[in-house]
Amino acid sequence: MFKKIFKAVAACVTLCTALLFTGCGGNDQNAVREEFIHIATGNTTGTYYPVGGVISEILNTNIEKMHSGVQTTSGSVSNLRLLADDTVELAIVQNDIANFAASGTEMFKDENKYKFDNIKALAALYQESCQVVTTEASGIQSIADLKGKKVAVGAEGSGAEANARQILEAYGITYNDIDAQYLSFSAGAKALKDGNVDAVFLTAGFPTLAIQDITAQTNINLLPIDDEHIKALTEKYPFYTKIVIPKGIYNKFDKDVQTVSVTALLVCNEKVSDDLGYKITKSLFDNLDTFKNAHPVLSNFDKKVASGISGIEVNGGAKKFFDEK
Repeated sequence: MFKKIFKAVAACVTLCTALLFTGCGGNDQNAVREEFIHIATGNTTGTYYPVGGVISEILNTNIEKMHSGVQTTSGSVSNLRLLADDTVELAIVQNDIANFAASGTEMFKDENKYKFDNIKALAALYQESCQVVTTEASGIQSIADLKGKKVAVGAEGSGAEANARQILEAYGITYNDIDAQYLSFSAGAKALKDGNVDAVFLTAGFPTLAIQDITAQTNINLLPIDDEHIKALTEKYPFYTKIVIPKGIYNKFDKDVQTVSVTALLVCNEKVSDDLGYKITKSLFDNLDTFKNAHPVLSNFDKKVASGISGIEVNGGAKKFFDEK
């Protein structure tokens, strides 16, 4: 299924590029398309990329004169800035990072928060788990054990990096207590396989391709977050929720692991009208089986999940759809 999605994504990108040049270079006004949508996703070893790919495929197939394609990025922070700058029209982002943008805090504290006022949510998609991965051979059993270790915390200024910093903080650990390595999902996974880091923080829906890649070479251990530290974390950062990664999700790892998650949102900017927002949201539900079968993380997607949006304004068309019976 993933291969099918990737082929569809590649086709969408090729089609969009061709249409763009046709629209700019020719005199045929019929070549200018009614809807041209760029979807900002993430790294190809994360979850945003295949999810964005199936969204693009559904939109192209079901909305008249729609031509959309996906764009790989470094994730939520980049995606919000791309939306604010009108470089893309749709994006998948973490709900906590969307909240930071709206409030002008964390990585957005030095930016004009009003530039993010045009960003609205279309749907909540799934839970993104904060996964802390180490190798079985490392002997590391808890997040408290990471003191003095070399830890990949995510790309600098990314959503995953913010999650890593906040989770470590709940355990009384700062970057001064570890050797922090600012690495992307794929770079962090490679560094763990090569023995260049002791642990990796990733925030993504499970199963995550970057972690599956690690398990192809070595046995892993996922570090849990216990109730006491979840309580400390959620009291300060209420957007986190408790979640369990079930045993068997990753090769040769047979333990349930409790951790925390944030919510992946499909968001848009003001270029997406309420009318188009309605069509986009409705098309996902008109093709629910196709959407849910694209990745295991989407298996629980339904209207209740999709409408569970908090901390960010909802597109008028999406709201209209959710209000319908």
